[in-house]
Amino acid sequence: MTDRYHHGDLRRALIDAAVEAIAESGPSALSLRAVAKGAGVSHAAPAHHFGDKSGLLTAVAAEGYDRFADALDRAWEATGSFIEVGIAYVRFAIDNKAYFETMFRPELLHEDDPELARAEARSRAALIRGSGEPKPGPDGEAPEFNANALGAWSLVHGFAGLLMTGNFPPSVAADPEGALREIANHVRFGDG
Repeated sequence: MTDRYHHGDLRRALIDAAVEAIAESGPSALSLRAVAKGAGVSHAAPAHHFGDKSGLLTAVAAEGYDRFADALDRAWEATGSFIEVGIAYVRFAIDNKAYFETMFRPELLHEDDPELARAEARSRAALIRGSGEPKPGPDGEAPEFNANALGAWSLVHGFAGLLMTGNFPPSVAADPEGALREIANHVRFGDG
């Protein structure tokens, strides 16, 4: 057993160990035993705090969505540009691959978790800001994607996925932000 955890925030230590493990082998391969070993705690600690693997992945995803919303909010506040929010989306995927890969795997998560729902709604609001008039959601609070936002989301998510799996030519991989700006100038989602 490693000697990483030093009687502080065990929940935080377990999430950090999970993010490290996900970065190495993806969310599907995550093992509670490996997370415990990585955090330097007993193999029962992750189950005690999160219930099961899906509970731990849900906590990682909720934290990821909050970090994601922060990144999108910063881009909007700095530029007021819907396109730059899309660039921030791709940059987040590149810089936070473990979170990103976990966030968009609902089959691995407890989708009824209130923290996950709150964080998802927050990131959705950050993503669609600047896309035009959002449609009110069925709950009356969280806005739904309008056609402009849905198209832009599909574009940036697909772009991020293709980039992260090495499917672009080296010139695009070397400057993904430049390539995405060029695409956005042709498509014109909300800024033009």
